[in-house]
Parts: sequence; C-alpha cells; structure tokens
Amino acid sequence: MLLASEGRAIPDAAVEFAVRLAKAGGGRVHVFSIARVWGTSLGLPNPGLLPSKREWDEQRKVVSDGVKALKRRGVQADGHVLATRKATKRIVGEAERLGCDAIVMAADPPRNRFLADLMWTQEPYRVRRRARVPVYLVPR
Repeated sequence: MLLASEGRAIPDAAVEFAVRLAKAGGGRVHVFSIARVWGTSLGLPNPGLLPSKREWDEQRKVVSDGVKALKRRGVQADGHVLATRKATKRIVGEAERLGCDAIVMAADPPRNRFLADLMWTQEPYRVRRRARVPVYLVPR
C-alpha cells in the first residue's frame, strides 16, 4: 500500500486508515511525498525552479514522520521523496512500480472541477481519477 502526500504533512487520520488497511491485508506501507518543481523556463528545466534544500528537508520530514507513526503502530514501513511537476503521474507511477494494491491520501473537500485542475490541494482527486488501484481519500 502507498501512503502518499502531494507535499503537505500527513494527518493522523490518514495514518490510522493506512494502519487498518495494512493490518487487514498483512502488508507493508510505503510512504511517499512530492517535492514540487515549480515549472519550466522557455520549455527547459531551470535549476532556479527546482526544490530548494529547505523544501527537500521539509518533504523528508513529512516522510520520516509518517514512517515513524506507522512503525509505532506495528506496521512495516519505508518511504522516499521525489521531485516532479506532475504529482498525479508520479504518485500513480510509484504505486504501480512498487506493486501497491491501494493508495491512501489525505484530501481537502472537493472543488469545482474547473477550479480544481488549477489547485495543487486537489491532487488526491486527480490521483483517484487516474489510478488503476483503489484510492482512499481521508478528509483533512
């Protein structure tokens, strides 16, 4: 199972939900977070738009806090951080690469579909639409 974040802290409710699913299925949990790449410059990658050291450290803390919370509850867990501009594609790709049977994410309330495509906080809904495995969205 994949416990994923689009870059924000993983709330306890999402950790608890992942623990229940993992214990019911007897599996381990992979914790995954996105360090956001802010765009391109004339269609080319620009080092100034890559995550800063502080942003990388924040995401590593999100992942390590999630792994620690899972291990305290008796669930095997590991995690990592990747940088991308396209969080949905990377989250779904990681779930497929790791052979995960489900994805758990914390989600804000859904917004209008047009506005939601412009908002980073609506990433969990895009993941749910694109993923081939069940995606469980836990309210923030």
